[in-house]
Amino acid sequence: MSDESKAEFPASNDQLDARTAAALEETLGRAARTVEFGRRGFTIAVFVFLLLIGFVLPWVDGRPGWQALIGEAGAIPQLFAATAAGFGVFGSALALTTRRWWLAWVCAIGGWFASVDGILAVWSQQSSGISGVSGAGPGIGLVIAAGAMIVLAFQWMRVAWSRH
Repeated sequence: MSDESKAEFPASNDQLDARTAAALEETLGRAARTVEFGRRGFTIAVFVFLLLIGFVLPWVDGRPGWQALIGEAGAIPQLFAATAAGFGVFGSALALTTRRWWLAWVCAIGGWFASVDGILAVWSQQSSGISGVSGAGPGIGLVIAAGAMIVLAFQWMRVAWSRH
C-alpha cells in the first residue's frame, strides 16, 4: 500500500468504532426528533386545504372566515378563526415541512383547543337569535372549518402519540 492510501483509512479499529458510533448517535438523535407521517401526512394536508376553503366561504351573516379573523363577525368566531389559522393552517404547514415531533404535539393540543372554539363558534351562531346578537345561524364555511379542525386535531393526536 502506498502512503496516500494509508492516509484514507483510520489508523486503528478504535477510531473506526468511534466514528461509527458518533454517526449512529447523530442519526438516531435526528430520527428521535422527527416523525414520519405516511398516509396521515396526506390526510392532514387535505384537511388543511379544506380548512382554507372554509375560510373563504360564509361564516357569520354572509361574511367569510377571513373577515371573522379580522374581527368583523363577533368575538367567538374571531377566536376560532385565529386558533384555526394558527394551529390548523400555519402550525400544520410548519409541522409537515419540518417533520418535528414537538410541532406535532403543538398541533395536536392546539388543534383540540381550536376544535372546542369551533364548536362554540357554531353554537354561538345557533343561539344568537335568542340573545339579539347578530347572526342567523352558522354559515357553511364555519361548519366546514369546525369539522376540518376536529379531524385535524384527531390526526395530529395520532401522529403525536405514534412516537410512544
